[in-house]
Amino acid sequence: MNILIAGATGNTGARLTRQLKEIGHYPIAMVRESSDLSKLPEGIETRQADLTNLSADVCRDADIVVFAAGSGGHTGADMTDKVDRDGAKALIDLAAKQGVKRFVMLSSIGAGKPDPSSDLAHYLQAKHEADEHLKASGLEYVIVRPVTLTEEDGERNIRLGDDVDPKGKAHRGDVAAVLAQSTTDPARANAVFLMDSKM
Repeated sequence: MNILIAGATGNTGARLTRQLKEIGHYPIAMVRESSDLSKLPEGIETRQADLTNLSADVCRDADIVVFAAGSGGHTGADMTDKVDRDGAKALIDLAAKQGVKRFVMLSSIGAGKPDPSSDLAHYLQAKHEADEHLKASGLEYVIVRPVTLTEEDGERNIRLGDDVDPKGKAHRGDVAAVLAQSTTDPARANAVFLMDSKM
């Protein structure tokens, strides 16, 4: 499968790109002009694009799209809106227009019903709106909502579903593995999953 990855040079996206290549897919890394490509595996196709200003053909030749991007913890509300909400919505719309088979969204626990009193309220609301836009897009979708992320690779001891510990941790390597599996697993079509890493 040709799999376009938004956020491919990020801490989760780079792991996902490697894992997809290892299991025989053809990842296409969406990168900005200023992106550090050093985390990407050799020989990966890159596609220059900016989520704040996407070209109409950004999803060309892609069978599946994975949104693993984020504005980052050090940006303001305006960039959260531009990347995590509006950028995701724009990519969803372009994927739908270009006949993409499935769209996999890396979301966040709390995005289902954002708590306005949370320190992450604005971010979670942006993710919520992007998730809802995906559900209404007509695309086959998978939405993965991990708990707090760690930088560890993990041991693939993963829990999905309602018994996830909301105060637990999710290792980025484990999150990448769930995203990779979600690109093609028919059992995950049109579903939302909470996830954590069992400790």
